[in-house]
Amino acid sequence: MIKVAVIGVGYLGRHHARIYSDLPGCELLYVVDTTSGYAEEIASALGCRAETDFRRVIGKVDAASIVVPTVDHFPVAIEFLRAGADLLIEKPITTNIIEGAGLIREAQKSGAVLQVGHIERFNPGVAEMIGRFNVPTLIETQRRAPYRERGTDVDVTLDLMIHDIDIILTIANSRVSNVRAAGESVISDNLDVASAWIEFEDGCVAQATASRLSSDQMRRVRIFERDRVISMDFQSQNVFVKTKSESGIQTEHIQPKPVEPLRAELESFLECVNTRRQPVVTGEHALEALKVALKVSNLVKGANNR
Repeated sequence: MIKVAVIGVGYLGRHHARIYSDLPGCELLYVVDTTSGYAEEIASALGCRAETDFRRVIGKVDAASIVVPTVDHFPVAIEFLRAGADLLIEKPITTNIIEGAGLIREAQKSGAVLQVGHIERFNPGVAEMIGRFNVPTLIETQRRAPYRERGTDVDVTLDLMIHDIDIILTIANSRVSNVRAAGESVISDNLDVASAWIEFEDGCVAQATASRLSSDQMRRVRIFERDRVISMDFQSQNVFVKTKSESGIQTEHIQPKPVEPLRAELESFLECVNTRRQPVVTGEHALEALKVALKVSNLVKGANNR
């Protein structure tokens, strides 16, 4: 049995704890949160122990999910890695490249599994979509959500857009050659809306927009290539493929078996802990997505401060 802890049991961490408590092959030993009421509530419901200081569980568990605010990812994760614990860190890996690279080095040194929670990789619609394109020329993503205080400690590029940046980098499979961006801080002190134009060495171009100021939710990606368009809704997990043929436009609707992406992600993480294989989303993958997200943020802020 893999002994597990969840560090941070706010909105998302509670779901990590819920799923771990239900998964075979692991035992949820601890939930940790600096707000003791959160930890005690979850511990009581799930039959595990509550702590307010993550340091008290280091050495007592084999693996942990780090679901604290992004600014705290590095100081929390580095101590677990130094103790040899396997980690799943929620996205983004850190708030800056130096800290992200530091976690990767420490995981390599200790031999720990380091997986980063880019959850859309475990959306069944993504697997269906990726298996159907050939040579994409244009990738378009849109992600919008209503304003919530949660996540506003970082720019919308690190909060929302980074999901799509990771998917874009996976689809394009080419080096980024140029980035252009625009955006604005409207309600929070950080960027609340952003749009990015990402060019790749092979000629592919991606356009990503993200907003946390919307009245509704939308999470969508479209891949364009010669004579074909592939679109996917991250929420419904449905995929549509429109193909030009001699007889006109043919439309294929793919509806994969519904899956809870977070459950699939945690199952994959535990499998990596057991088998010591490389995670679907490595620290290196996450660092590349972070580099692009930070580039977008810096371009926007540089333009807005002129």
